[in-house]
Amino acid sequence: MSIQLRRKEEIELMRRANMAVYEVLQILREMVLPGVTTAELDQRAKDECVRRGAVPAFLNYPSPSPDVAPFPGVICSSVNDVIVHGMPSNEPLKDGDILSIDFGCSIDGYFGDAALTVPVGNVSAKAAHLVDVTRQSLERAIEACIAGNRIGDISHAVQSLAEANGFGVVREFVGHGIGTRMHEPPHVPNFGQAGQGRQLKPGMVIAIEPMITEGSFETKILDDGWTAVTKDGSLAAHFEHTVAITTDKPYVLSRP
Repeated sequence: MSIQLRRKEEIELMRRANMAVYEVLQILREMVLPGVTTAELDQRAKDECVRRGAVPAFLNYPSPSPDVAPFPGVICSSVNDVIVHGMPSNEPLKDGDILSIDFGCSIDGYFGDAALTVPVGNVSAKAAHLVDVTRQSLERAIEACIAGNRIGDISHAVQSLAEANGFGVVREFVGHGIGTRMHEPPHVPNFGQAGQGRQLKPGMVIAIEPMITEGSFETKILDDGWTAVTKDGSLAAHFEHTVAITTDKPYVLSRP
């Protein structure tokens, strides 16, 4: 499928949705404490969507497999070795956990998408380092979002920083285009060679989402058909922003 180039007016509509995503994620971040459940976070995200006139993007998202029910949550809440697509649960968070919260919504038919990883209470130095490097790799990737660059420049920015710190880079799940649908072309991998892939053009809007592991990059899907975990049980962190390519610097739609 072809990549849709968005007009300035459309990008500003996406900005509205993405700022709603940002605001909700900040509310959820403040709620993350030992003893809180991800089901409570999910309900708060649902309530905040109602307040903003936003439609949750993940709730009832169809599975690629006909044997698996649609996604049951407003947020993806991924704890410790869960990389992405963790389902909200009534199990309390524990001191030392790390929690990835991925949230998307639409307003007036245009989508926003972002994610962050939050330490729960006091985490190990290694877990804190994983979270910091994953966040930094997203910033490096955003810096590469210049018209004329290529998707591979984004991918290489993530991979080179993560692997220089001894971490694994997930292959099975990637970033994506976004607009009037949650997932649009192109795919935006977190690994690859600089100078390769589709050329970035003004009007492209992409969701960049590094998924970095403490150990191997290999993954497996649990029996629920959604939850993706590290095959070796190591910790995983995940950050995401929605970024518009302009004639000037990158326009990060999902933060002030």
